[in-house]
Amino acid sequence: MQISPTVPTPTTLPSTVWQARGRHADAAAADVLRASHLRRLKQDEVIDNFQELSERRVFEARWRVEDGVTVRARLALTDEEWVLTAEAERPWKTDWPSPVGMFWPLDADASWDEDRVAGLRPGGISRLPEDDQDTRRMFRSCVRESWAVHVVVHEAMTPDATGLRPLARLLPQGLAHRVVEHRAAPHQLRGVNWALKEFDVQVPRGGAVVLPPLPEGHTADEFTVRSVFLDGSEPTALIDAVSRYDALPKLLPDGSAEALTALREEWGLLTLEEELAKQRELVAMYTEALDAMTKSRDLYREAAERANEALAAYRDAGGAEPPAPPAAAPASPLQQLTRGLERFKRRG
Repeated sequence: MQISPTVPTPTTLPSTVWQARGRHADAAAADVLRASHLRRLKQDEVIDNFQELSERRVFEARWRVEDGVTVRARLALTDEEWVLTAEAERPWKTDWPSPVGMFWPLDADASWDEDRVAGLRPGGISRLPEDDQDTRRMFRSCVRESWAVHVVVHEAMTPDATGLRPLARLLPQGLAHRVVEHRAAPHQLRGVNWALKEFDVQVPRGGAVVLPPLPEGHTADEFTVRSVFLDGSEPTALIDAVSRYDALPKLLPDGSAEALTALREEWGLLTLEEELAKQRELVAMYTEALDAMTKSRDLYREAAERANEALAAYRDAGGAEPPAPPAAAPASPLQQLTRGLERFKRRG
């Protein structure tokens, strides 16, 4: 994969990038990544390779999806949170494996699997609070803080065991771990829509709606589903609405741009070919700097010869005043070499 650290950070999420952020409650989270999961995936050849930057609690992994497309991913841990950014060589497809599963074990009771908004779990069902004020506060946090796609589903009637299964399990792999499903009981419809009013969205009775933020030029109606049958059948209209929403260009949330920049500019898990390319670029930069130094030396020599000729001519003419100082000399050879190496350092 071509590494392009000089590409400017975008303001919207590029089509090649997949991002997620969550909370972990496990003090041994790094051990889970290091020993339990990444190593096993490498042994099973699910991923090509991984490495840990232990001083920064950063993990890098690379793998291939269809047609040999390479994916590079970086997961950074803090005391309670993790940020995962993956970038592919082509625009991301939702049926590709979720990058989450390349780092974390996908256990049903995983302690790492929690949205940044405490208490919400992607891929599961989150029951709305009974208190309408609590519901509104939670929605505010979802809209402002979460990187996940939030869907509110209203149960027209109390579903049976089949209807209580998460709808996320029916989503494409690349969406399943980025969607939080909020369930409203039959009697909560009025309170839920009161809480949603400030976001200019409403959930239909027995239907669903995707929470904002919405890109400019789009309305909530485009991502509203009139009926969701909670009978175990595939909710095609809801899957379509979520997929269309996820595919829209979205402004990068707080912290997202920094994570993307870190992936692109601090990536260290190079293949042999990439390492050789990097060394060739280094040699080219040295050659350029040495060539500049040689040209600088020649310029100094020419300038000195011209100055001596001018001084001799002036003395022969019997002039009493010294000539005007020559134009500023070019940078020294050492400066030329240093500048060349600094350019390579910034690029690599």
